[in-house]
Amino acid sequence: MSQGDAPQGDRPASGPNRVPARPAAGSSPNASGAGRPPAEPEVTPRRLIAFLALVFGMFMAILDIQIVSSSLAEIQAGLSASPDEISWVQTSYLIAEVIMIPLSGFLARALSTRVLFTISAAGFTVASVLCATATTLPEMIVYRALQGFIGGGMIPTAFAAAYTIFPKRLQPAIMALVGLTVTLAPTVGPTVGGYLTELFSWHWLFLVNVIPGAAATLIAWALVDFDEPEPGLLKKLDYLALAAMAVFLGSLEYVLEEGARDDWFQDDAIRALSVASVLGAVLFFWRCFTVKEPLVDLRAYNNRNFAVGSLLTFVLGVGLYGLTYLYPVFLGRVRGYDSLQIGETVFVTGMFMFVTAPVVGVLSRKTDPRFLIGAGFLGFGLSCLDLTYITQDWAFGELFLPQALRGVSLMMCMVPINVVSLATLPPNKLKNASGLFNLMRNLGGAFGLAFINTFLNDRQDLHMLRLRESVVWGRQVADERLASMTQSFAGRMGSDAELAAIKQMSQSVRQQGLVLAFGDLFWVLAILFASLVILVPLVRKPGSGAGAAPAH
Repeated sequence: MSQGDAPQGDRPASGPNRVPARPAAGSSPNASGAGRPPAEPEVTPRRLIAFLALVFGMFMAILDIQIVSSSLAEIQAGLSASPDEISWVQTSYLIAEVIMIPLSGFLARALSTRVLFTISAAGFTVASVLCATATTLPEMIVYRALQGFIGGGMIPTAFAAAYTIFPKRLQPAIMALVGLTVTLAPTVGPTVGGYLTELFSWHWLFLVNVIPGAAATLIAWALVDFDEPEPGLLKKLDYLALAAMAVFLGSLEYVLEEGARDDWFQDDAIRALSVASVLGAVLFFWRCFTVKEPLVDLRAYNNRNFAVGSLLTFVLGVGLYGLTYLYPVFLGRVRGYDSLQIGETVFVTGMFMFVTAPVVGVLSRKTDPRFLIGAGFLGFGLSCLDLTYITQDWAFGELFLPQALRGVSLMMCMVPINVVSLATLPPNKLKNASGLFNLMRNLGGAFGLAFINTFLNDRQDLHMLRLRESVVWGRQVADERLASMTQSFAGRMGSDAELAAIKQMSQSVRQQGLVLAFGDLFWVLAILFASLVILVPLVRKPGSGAGAAPAH
């Protein structure tokens, strides 16, 4: 009999103070009674409420990556920071979060899900209050780093819990909820941030976390009972690997975030941190492969589904975070929209994700998940292909279909990738693997944004060079256009009319160069996402008995 067919009456016996589905301490999580397969966990209202608290905490942590993106100008004014400095409001959060995510697997085993999530939710809430009270940029950077590091512990926790406390038959539906949370949070972040800043002030970008954060903290402490701590692990904490991982991932995140702005290896700091990242990576991987109790267990990559799924989710991170960034950039720099107008335009993707999630949850149970993954990446490619013809006049109507297709495709990719990657791993590997899996998505987003910014800058320069050849003095079309613009300014600006016309023409060339660069970029992204279909056959279809065993 497969695990998925195990009758409820076959649950292992347990003491009076333990959850019925949890084996006794010291027993194997993969056996029950006299050689019987483990029974599926029992879903109780208590556990369901506790899990929803975990998901909500994860939503807050991911939301706060992007919630400030549409309000950086207001935060900059409030903190009296320069345009180059204000980017650290996001960079400090991302660097700290990317260090905590892989570490969370070790801490969840040592402290238990209950303790780790409670500390994370409480700390995230306190750090959010501190961010709202910041009056200088250094204060904000420190508080945002604290918020990102502590909040990073909440993200993998919900992923691991989804596979340890729910029976296999419910996992596709549960992963639809988790996938919706992961993709919806960064998508609606700019919209939520724009509304809060417009209606109140930028301080509410952080204060909005207080009541939900406090509620998630109390619910987790009172109701989470999924596992038991292993405090002995803390004595085996590999501090050298921890320091190496912090240098490796922190330096890498900085290089990816700031590289395009600082002209990559032309900058001394980028060169130094690139070397530091490589040295940190060598030391970190050496420790992980040689110590008895590694800080991050990389053996999960021996599972082919997890390895291929991690690669797919890496590229999915490019699409998730990259396009969430691109739409506001186009609308702000080309269309001149403010944060509220941007939010009202880009909500389409989130709306279609919300509608698609339950449908994909049902399809994941009834069809081969590989078909959904392939169709999702093809849809992603088509959504980008439609944008290759973008012009400076595109607004809500023209962007509606690409955004809708992107929302549907995100859910078709996210849910089945999560299922095929994590559902086949043994329960004792899930906490660690969940951290690695989420790290790959975040790194995919970081690499994607670095590539996007660099590509846009280079292609814009190239197109501007070509366009300037068409507007030089002596070309009839350019001279006629300049004369017409000068005449239109003459009544208002007098002798300065010709100078104003030249400035406007130059600005038009720059804007048109940027629009053409957007078209080139969407061609590249369309090819990237469509080509991932060739990786789908490498994924093994999860067997009928695959999936996590009961929580332990």
